[in-house]
Amino acid sequence: MQAWQAAEQRDPDYAAAQATRNAEQEKVPQARAGLLPSIALGGTGQSTDTREAAHLHNASSRGVASWNLTLSQPIFDAAKWGTLRQSEFQANLADVGLQQARQDLILRVSQAYFDVLTAQDTLTTLEAQMRATQSQLDAASRTFELGGTTVADVYEAQSKLDLLKAAELQAHNVLQISRDRLAQIINERPERLAPLATDLELPSPQPGRLSEWSQQAAQASLEVAGAQLNTLIVEKQLDIARSGHYPTLSLQAQTGTASNRGTAGQNQGPRSLDSSVGLQLSIPIFSGGGISSQVREQASRLQHARYRLEAARRQSIQSTQQAFSQVTSGLAQISALKAAERSSLASMQANQTGYEVGVRINIDVLNAQQQLYETRRALSQARYETLMASLRLKAASGTLGLADIEKVNQLLLVHNSNDASRSPLP
Repeated sequence: MQAWQAAEQRDPDYAAAQATRNAEQEKVPQARAGLLPSIALGGTGQSTDTREAAHLHNASSRGVASWNLTLSQPIFDAAKWGTLRQSEFQANLADVGLQQARQDLILRVSQAYFDVLTAQDTLTTLEAQMRATQSQLDAASRTFELGGTTVADVYEAQSKLDLLKAAELQAHNVLQISRDRLAQIINERPERLAPLATDLELPSPQPGRLSEWSQQAAQASLEVAGAQLNTLIVEKQLDIARSGHYPTLSLQAQTGTASNRGTAGQNQGPRSLDSSVGLQLSIPIFSGGGISSQVREQASRLQHARYRLEAARRQSIQSTQQAFSQVTSGLAQISALKAAERSSLASMQANQTGYEVGVRINIDVLNAQQQLYETRRALSQARYETLMASLRLKAASGTLGLADIEKVNQLLLVHNSNDASRSPLP
């Protein structure tokens, strides 16, 4: 939960999505402004000096000054109404985009978090395997010194230990890369993470039927919602193109005055205040075929948008089915690996006892140890992959949210020690 809260506040991709959403929301008031009254104030000042070419001293001057206040109010303009409705769809699409960014952030944080835990578990398992192999090497060396076995047992154990040391170096590198990937999202060095409780049963998908998940994805996934809104936007754009054939009607009101005073004293009467109010009607007759071409263009784009909507619906269903299968198969795999871990542990203990009494050779013990620890690594990885599949299932159906993070958080073992070792990145 702490990692999520840090990511929500610091992840630049999510912050960029929030800024994009806020910018798209401004399209609504911008489109609404085209339907509201507009008032403009204008003024002009001009001075004219006239002289005769033959007698430059014969000159006259005239000054002209005017101002006007104009009010315009659209009464009927189908294009502007269509633009307003389209802007509302675009704002809704931006909201969906922000929800998608939030779901993507949840998945990225969860994946990065579990990648660190996976790398830690791998390293821990390798270290335990190295200790066991070292003990077996020491036992083989003592037996060889006493003449009870050949040097081949020592070489086999040493070879296993050398391979494990190489794997340990690689595991350290993978762990560091995983920590860096999580730090990139939360802008914080994760020194210690709460591990997944191993004694808890991972929850099964609810509801438990694939058909219900598929139906949910086809109707409410964010990808489908975005494609639906995009289709509505293109439909409205088609209406806007068609409105090019429609007349427009607006109210025009204007008032103003002008003065015209010369040096000879002409036009010395009082100023007049001229005002007018009227309706302005514009009826398009012929535009060279441009409007008809725009209508055909938008009709084709609408077909494209509808095909993309169907593709998004099918993709959401397929992603949901894949995630549901990964969850169910993952739960079954975890159960099988638990049984394999128990049997591998029993096999290793039996081979160890057999080696001590002389009925098993060193390589049998080493192979049994390797099988046990590989099973434990596979079990650990299966847990994390199943949890991620459950989150992807929620995302595919459009229901992934904070409640799912809280549920996963309840599966983690919170450390009692102070986690003040975490330090912000520079």
